[in-house]
Amino acid sequence: MNRLLIASMFLFVCLPVRAQEQPPTKNISTYFISEKKYLVLPVKNGAPKRNLELWVDGINTRFWDMELAEDQPDWYAYLRIDAWKGKAIELRVDKVAASSKVFEPVLQSDQDTNTNQYQEALRPQFHFSPKRGWTNDPNGMVYFNGEYHLFFQHNPYGRNWGNMTWGHAVSKDLIHWTELDDALHPDQGGPVFSGGAVVDKENTSGLGENGKPAMVLFHTGARGWGQYMSWSTDGRSFHNYGKAVVPRINKDNRDPKVIWHAPTRKWIMVLWVERGNNEQHSMQFLTSPDLKNWTPASITYGGTGNDRYLFECPEFYELPVQGLNGVKKWVLTGANTQYAIGSFDGIRFTEEERKLQNQYGRDFYAPQTFSDEPTGRRIEMGWWRTNTAKDHMPFNQSMSLPLEHKLVKTPGGIRLTRMPVKEVDQLRARVYNPGNKIIRESSANPLKDIRIELAEIRMELMPGNAREIRLDVRGVPVIYDVARQQLVVDGVTAPVPLQNGKLSLLVYADRTGLEIFASKGLVFMPININIDRNNQSLSLSVKGGQVQVPELKVYELKSIWE
Repeated sequence: MNRLLIASMFLFVCLPVRAQEQPPTKNISTYFISEKKYLVLPVKNGAPKRNLELWVDGINTRFWDMELAEDQPDWYAYLRIDAWKGKAIELRVDKVAASSKVFEPVLQSDQDTNTNQYQEALRPQFHFSPKRGWTNDPNGMVYFNGEYHLFFQHNPYGRNWGNMTWGHAVSKDLIHWTELDDALHPDQGGPVFSGGAVVDKENTSGLGENGKPAMVLFHTGARGWGQYMSWSTDGRSFHNYGKAVVPRINKDNRDPKVIWHAPTRKWIMVLWVERGNNEQHSMQFLTSPDLKNWTPASITYGGTGNDRYLFECPEFYELPVQGLNGVKKWVLTGANTQYAIGSFDGIRFTEEERKLQNQYGRDFYAPQTFSDEPTGRRIEMGWWRTNTAKDHMPFNQSMSLPLEHKLVKTPGGIRLTRMPVKEVDQLRARVYNPGNKIIRESSANPLKDIRIELAEIRMELMPGNAREIRLDVRGVPVIYDVARQQLVVDGVTAPVPLQNGKLSLLVYADRTGLEIFASKGLVFMPININIDRNNQSLSLSVKGGQVQVPELKVYELKSIWE
């Protein structure tokens, strides 16, 4: 961006490069008075990226790049400007076509006028996705003032990664989400990378107001590479602390997760830090009495290089072990969902079992869990890398279903399970119950009369001497190899041992893929695949021998956007 653009509508015409015969371009600087809620920005998917800056009172207040539409846009981005109502704002844009009149006039609006929200062909129907722009990691997940708050890595100005901002959505039931304006924007610390949030119920930070506790958010600033803090007392307006509460520790450090540790009455921060010269992944533990002042406490080491055990996006929590009265264990994970089970004394995490895994899907990454969940559940959502950057879609990527974590005792040790939260059941619109069946190779398809797009399929099977069981979900085969005791879906394989000779399967089908749960949550298998909307068939078949099916139910599901 040419910082010498100081005159209103000053134009700088770039001479074309003869060898490439590039058309002439210009930088523009235009002024307008903020009169409405939003600045409306035209986006053309795939257009050259332009750098834009918004200057208020001589301060570069917003800065971003985007695929600026200089003719017919694919969609519009909305940048909130009502905080500066009545003020003169300078908008700087670099290297648009010399003939461009893209910001004549500057468009403002009090309303988000997009009339096709959540109705696009590739819009997931019961997985959260932003109405516009790119999303990746879930951030700052917390229950506050009667709402579940989901923050998320967001590019408000394009459907590919960039301009990392914290998007914001709220829900009363974990299922139906209302997207709000972006909460945190890039500032002097840099783009707003991932982190967590807590409710400071005892006002240890002094940030609460009028008896109201503060929701306190932590993120990595991707220029200063320190850990920065923001807060809110109403869940809608956010204030920045103004400096890093944890300055940069090493070249790569990010993604602070903060929890309250009641036994020591201290806050704990877990932070991914790369150490040494061999890409040593580690989780740095720090403690604080007030969320502002942090002291290093201990380090837990993970893998190195491409061994991504304990790499990025830490998650850390304690859970009771089901069936073991009074026994609790701590779980430490990184972005690829490999986890350790152990104990924690407020200073040091001691691994008892490490490099465990129960997620065997494709493109599921960086999950986080809600802090301060009112029922005491440990509920996770993860980034699901769906294939949605196609055609004129104004959005890209989504989140998983909300999943409840539990620890259970198994013959192999204490293990983590993931299962959809009970609130998902409210999406059921109709049930098909083929009943108890015995299926042979020659049997008719018990699901042949069902035509469905959004589906929940629950099955319990006893494979006996069958070689293979095949559930075809709208053209996507879910195959169980009985001899190998493996699930195979679209080239992805997961180990699923039979339990007492039985296989339990739960499958959710959305437009953009399947989420599969086996063995009551001991195996989670998300598969991102765009499903043909014209194929609404289901089938169940076997090869070799016969399969007893004690349970087989199919639910038609409603959209969360209705």
